[in-house]
Parts: sequence; C-alpha cells; structure tokens
Amino acid sequence: MALGVLSVASACFILLVRPYDLIFRLKVIFSPGGETFELWRKPPVDLYLRVWLFNVTNKEAFMAGKEKLRVQELGPYVYRELLEHTNVTFNDNGTLTMIPRHPLVWVPELSAGKEDDVLVLPNIALLSIADVVKDMSFFTRMGINLLAGQTDSEGLVAITAREFMFGYKNPLVTIGNTFMPSWIKFDKLGLIDRMYDFDGDVATVYTGEKDVRKAGLIDTYRRLPRLPHWHGGHCSRVREASDATKFPSLIQPNDTIYFYRKSVCRAMPTRFTGEMKTIQGLKAYRFTFLDNSLDNGEVIPENKCFCRNGKCLPAGLIDVHDCYYGFPIGVSYPHFYQGDPALVEAVEGSYPDKKKHESHFYIEPRSGIPLDVMVRFQINMALGDLRGIPRAAKFSNMILPMLWTEFRMSSLPEDLNNRFILYLNVLPMVEKVLMYMLFCTGAMFLLGSMSRILLLNLDLQKKSANMDFSHGNPKELKQIHLKNKKCRGKWPASDRTKEVEAFYSSLLTPAVHEDSPEDSLNSTEMDDLADDSSRLSSITIPVSEEGIDNYSCDKVETPPQLDDLINFSQLKEAIV
Repeated sequence: MALGVLSVASACFILLVRPYDLIFRLKVIFSPGGETFELWRKPPVDLYLRVWLFNVTNKEAFMAGKEKLRVQELGPYVYRELLEHTNVTFNDNGTLTMIPRHPLVWVPELSAGKEDDVLVLPNIALLSIADVVKDMSFFTRMGINLLAGQTDSEGLVAITAREFMFGYKNPLVTIGNTFMPSWIKFDKLGLIDRMYDFDGDVATVYTGEKDVRKAGLIDTYRRLPRLPHWHGGHCSRVREASDATKFPSLIQPNDTIYFYRKSVCRAMPTRFTGEMKTIQGLKAYRFTFLDNSLDNGEVIPENKCFCRNGKCLPAGLIDVHDCYYGFPIGVSYPHFYQGDPALVEAVEGSYPDKKKHESHFYIEPRSGIPLDVMVRFQINMALGDLRGIPRAAKFSNMILPMLWTEFRMSSLPEDLNNRFILYLNVLPMVEKVLMYMLFCTGAMFLLGSMSRILLLNLDLQKKSANMDFSHGNPKELKQIHLKNKKCRGKWPASDRTKEVEAFYSSLLTPAVHEDSPEDSLNSTEMDDLADDSSRLSSITIPVSEEGIDNYSCDKVETPPQLDDLINFSQLKEAIV
C-alpha cells in the first residue's frame, strides 16, 4: 500500500512540476560558464561565407554604348567565419553586452576560384563618389571630374578577386580619407571588408533569465532598441532579432522570427513554411523570408518606410547605404530573385532560381538551435543620375550587380549533436516513461492492496457470519459457555471441563461488553473478536450434531462428556 501511494505521488509530482522543464530552462539561460552560453559565445560549428563575383565580360562594348552590360558569375570563393562574441559583460537586468567578431579565413580546397583571379569589376570608389556629389554644386562636381581625370579613374577596373573583396589602394579613396576622414575612415576599399567591419557594433542580448524564449536575442544594437536610419515601426525594428547563432526558444508554428545581419542593414522577418525535417536525429522547422520582404511599398504599403527621401528603389531592392558608409548600395536576393523583372532585364547574365537563390533556416523549435542555415543576399550599386560626372555617366540610373554571398551553417559537430539528442530527445522521453511507469506501478500496488483487503474483509465477514465450527455458530459457542455456568451447581467441574471453560472465557470475554445481553453476540463484537487475532479466524471447532441444546441440567445428572460436544484434540492443534 505505502509503495503504491509513493509511486503515484511521484508520478503526480513529475506531471505537475515537470522536472525536465526546469532542467531545460537552466540549460537554455545564458549564465557565466553555462553550456549554452559558451556554445553561443564561440560556436564550435563550421560557418562558411561563399562569395560569387559578377565579372563584366563586355567592357569595351558597354563603354562604347553598343551593348547592355553583360556579367558572368564566378565562384564560389569560400571563407570560414570564426564567429565569436567578445567583451561579454553580464548586466543586472537580464541582459549581457558584447561585441561580435567575424574574422574570415580563406579555404582554397572548397573554392572554385583563386584569390588572385583577375576580373573586370565596378570601380566602387569612383561610382560611389560620383553618386554622392551628383546633387552638389557645379564646382564640387568639377573638382571630382578633375580628380578622376588626374587619377585616370574608370567605371570598370581590372583587379583581383581578393582586392575587390578585401581592399585595394585607390587614389580617390586615399584622397577622401585625407580630406574627408569623417566620411571615409579607411584608406583602401573592399566590399566584403566593409560588410565585415563590426567596429563599434556593441550589442545587448537577452540572457533568458526573465523570459527563456528570448535567450540569445538582441535587446539593443549600438545601444539603441531600433535602427536609426529607418523611420517607421517595423522598418527600424531590431529588438528580439537573431544573428542566426541562437533563435527564440519554444518556437510555435505561427511565430515570426527576425534575422539581423549588418550586411543586410535591417531585421528580416521569416515565417514557418510548414515543412518539418529531421536533421542529425533532431526535429527542425523550416523558416524562410517572407514573400516581398524586400518590397519598398509597391506591394506592401507599410514597407514605404524603406524608401529614402520619398524615392523608392524597384521592388526587390533595399537601399542600405547607411550601413556602407554612404555608398549607394542596394541589397537584393541573388540574381534579383523575387525582384522587379526590369532588374533582371537590365543586365545580361542574371538568372534567378528559387532552388539556388532562396534562403532558409532549419531550427530546432524547443531550444532555438540552428541546425541548417543558408542566408543568400546580393550586393548591388543603386546609382542615380551621374551625367554630371563624365567618367561615370555610362552608369547613370543603373542597378549594377557586384557580388552575392551565401552564409552557411550546414551541420553540428558529432559530439555537440549527441548532446542535443540527449537533452532534447532522450531526457523528455525518460521523464514521460518514468511518469507512466510510476503511475502504472503505483496503481497496480494500490489495486493489489485494495483487492487483498477486500478479500480479507469478505473472508472475515463470511467466517463471522458462518463460523458454525462444523455445524454450530459463535452463538452456540457462547451458549456452551453460558450453559456450563448454569449447570455449574449440578455438574461437578472436571479438570478437562475447567480447561475448556478457561479457553472459551479467554476467547469470548474480550468481545462481550458489560452492557450487552449475555445471550447474544452482535456483528460488531464478532468483528472485534476477529481482529484480536487473525489466527482465530481460521480455527474450525468441531461440534457434535446433537448440539448443546440436547443437554439439560434438570434432566441429566452428570454433565455431558466434552468429547461429545467438541473435538478437543483438533481444537488444541488449531490453537497451537
């Protein structure tokens, strides 16, 4: 009985308290030295940046105005990203402050090209400066024209892949750095180098202490809860966005998850596609960017806040010049996938393909751990009217593709994956199985105990109601005792008679109350009699068929022989 009660109580404790949920919460919350925090601080996973460059193949014909620009996709050029969150400080309000670092390491064995490949690519310095001064005074534009002529700058230049991505010396950049250091803070210009410039990017992240769902999500970026270069609620949103190292915990299928990366310059909304997949033994939800996420209000009116000064880029292209030092940069999906068809037609060599150019996030929904991430964006120059700068005039009002990138995390290390399987698959199952086992075991013990008690009570009631000791009953036993008392004056008490009378006195007296009639025993008294000794319930006392009523003190001179009434030897054996 006690074991059954304990088992059921333990099962109820598991059901109500949910020990696994407590363990899960402790695991997910960021704390100094905590397992999840250390995995987030320096993820032990392979992160890769793949870059495809758009090499211009008809420079002379385009510059001569004979053909529209034609590009050829070359790559990928592959780099391993050594992500780390540094300078971590835990705050008192359930957040921590950190600075992200994303150093890149060249991986030649995974690359289709070499860093010293020479390509014909846009002259970012000339085209950017031309776009910045296009609306300035005539004298400013004249000065830029003189400078461009003296440096023999052209709109398209032949440089190596590495120079274009990580920086090359350009006289215009050098002069800009000398005379306009507040704008151009660098002396050489590289597109990937600028994308991965995280200097001053201090971020505050939730630890999950107050809300476990928010562990690892952004609270503020550069100490602000919103991005200042956008105006409008959802356009400037960055709070509760993820940098793809840790997504919200306890994800529901109808949740909208936000992804933020400096190169995109905004928090991009993603939604669950309905697809679930098992990756390395872990269940994952598939999220993708919302359709028309890069719309500027043409399809979704609320997205007009992504326009600049009332001027909107074509659908599928977002102006992100604030994140690229004022350079006229526009972000799109690769090959203008989901963009305005005019973007594809303007430049020969763009071939949008959903399979090749769509992004996705496979996320383990309980922990928010990414299992497979693929983020793809294209960097373009979104140029205005450059006719005031002759050396850049051919590129007026063009959307010029330069490169597209793929940020990829495709698998977890085996040891880390095994730990997640233990935490997310095995432990919940163990808790559930243990709870059911305790319920079933406890119920079996309780039912068994109750059955035994019920059977014992039924047996006792049966024996109490039908203890005839062969043919008599307990009342007859009492009558034997009473009639012996009545005949005591006439019948001499033999030693054997005294022995039996003493036995019956000890057997019957505890169940007889002083205020009860002497000639009857009620059911309560018989129950007390049975409870005094479980052994007595099994004693069978043989009584002769004639019974005690055949003997009368008035008619019989001598007492009946006890052996005629009771099989004394059997009675002794039963008692002993």
